[in-house]
Amino acid sequence: MNNTSDTLQRTYDRTFAGINRAIEDFVPKMVPREVGTITSVSAGIAKVSGLPNVSFEELLEFRGGIFGIAFNVDEDEIGVVLLGYYSHLHAGDEVLRTGRVVDVAVGDELLGRVIDPLSRPLDGKGPIIANARLPIERPAASIMDRAAVSVPIQTGIKVIDALIAVGRGQRELILGDRQTGKTTIAIDTILNQKEKNVICVYCAIGQRASSVAKTVAILSEKGAMDYTVVVVTKGNDPPGLTYIAPYAATSIAEYFMEAGRDVLIVYDDLTQHARSYRELSLLLRRPPGREAFPGDIFYIHSRLLERSTHLKEGLGGGSLTALPIIETEAQNIAAYIPTNLISITDGQIYLSPSLFELGVLPAVDVSKSVSRVGGKAQRGVYRTVTGDLKLAYAQFEELESFARFGARMDEHSQKVIEHGKRIRACLKQQELSPVSMPAQIAVLLALKENLFDRIPLQQMAGAEKSVCEAAKGIPLDICDRFETDAMLSDEDRKVIVEIAEKALIHFQQEQDDKADLMSTKKDKPCTTLS
Repeated sequence: MNNTSDTLQRTYDRTFAGINRAIEDFVPKMVPREVGTITSVSAGIAKVSGLPNVSFEELLEFRGGIFGIAFNVDEDEIGVVLLGYYSHLHAGDEVLRTGRVVDVAVGDELLGRVIDPLSRPLDGKGPIIANARLPIERPAASIMDRAAVSVPIQTGIKVIDALIAVGRGQRELILGDRQTGKTTIAIDTILNQKEKNVICVYCAIGQRASSVAKTVAILSEKGAMDYTVVVVTKGNDPPGLTYIAPYAATSIAEYFMEAGRDVLIVYDDLTQHARSYRELSLLLRRPPGREAFPGDIFYIHSRLLERSTHLKEGLGGGSLTALPIIETEAQNIAAYIPTNLISITDGQIYLSPSLFELGVLPAVDVSKSVSRVGGKAQRGVYRTVTGDLKLAYAQFEELESFARFGARMDEHSQKVIEHGKRIRACLKQQELSPVSMPAQIAVLLALKENLFDRIPLQQMAGAEKSVCEAAKGIPLDICDRFETDAMLSDEDRKVIVEIAEKALIHFQQEQDDKADLMSTKKDKPCTTLS
């Protein structure tokens, strides 16, 4: 007992001796601070005076722990974009300089978390503990630090992987009217990255809280949150938070890219981002331009999307693939913001309301969709089985619209139309159901070999499902060759076609039996009662 007391006493003595030395060594220093004053507060912005040395985009601190960004640095006052709720701020309140810019926490600790652009948790799982932080505004990689896009990122969506391939490091725009399935394509792509060693960042910009909650629930249910970071600003958040959200999400994604990882980032959507920036600019009295957007709206999106790239091997070989989403109005893809983003990105996936209303889902308009890079990164097996698919589909759509007028078609045109209907049926896909590469190859090759042409349209869904199930029987050595740039050999093609034929034989026999029955009824002589 005495030994314990002595040990405790010695511990206390050492502790208090250390505290006394720290107090004696402490030398107070006079640190000058610049303190400004709020002159006015309005919707999401504040005007500040008395900070002559403030820098552009410097972070300023207001009463109550609210921060803001110095946006307009004029001679007499500063226009500040507020990054929080400002109802408690009033003219005359003090404003302090911080000497730093806005930054965000980065690292593996963010995986599986839902945060706001200031790294504050929104999922109730405790504080974010990260060992590193990066500024939200960073220069894009130089041309000499970039490598060619050479590897595809599989979306699991047949029509995209087959006809509008997306490469790792590419920027592929998704655009269409409201409620046409834009977010669904992005979420399906995230779900398809499971066990593919791809980190995903989903940035919800000004979305409804219910929509974001639904998306997070889907990602959690499918096990996708294990490799996903969700950055959220809701519709009722201040416009300043909405403005910085995509930049913060990109810095998080860049951390993983610079560590040599492949990253997918989704901006949902940049329409809200452009509107929030327009709101801030008009409140700060910046000159309006076309559709009241400020003149530098193109620049703020281009400097954001230029950060997506594929780094050369000397820098780790990581990649950042961007899927920005934009909302069009009344199918007007020639509006200001859509045309800006079309010119910045490497291709676009256009979703047609007309196809959506007809039940063709995903409602991808193949004729208006293009990938300017991904075709070079597409696997050789896809190039083998989809060589003339896009042309055949385009011919079908043209003939179909012509046939609606009741024109009489020759036999060849009728075959083109019937084959095109099978193409459309095979490219249909339910949401949240990504299709594996072997299953896609089996279906596309069966299309190329006209194996579906004898099957009625009413049975196409079941026939396609049967081929997808049968694709699990493709030998592993052939599946391994799918992941290379090698073209499909004649032997491999023969094996896959045989598997597809066996899967479809039941449907074809059923159709043949019906045809025989109809023929028998037609040939049977009529009898009359005497």
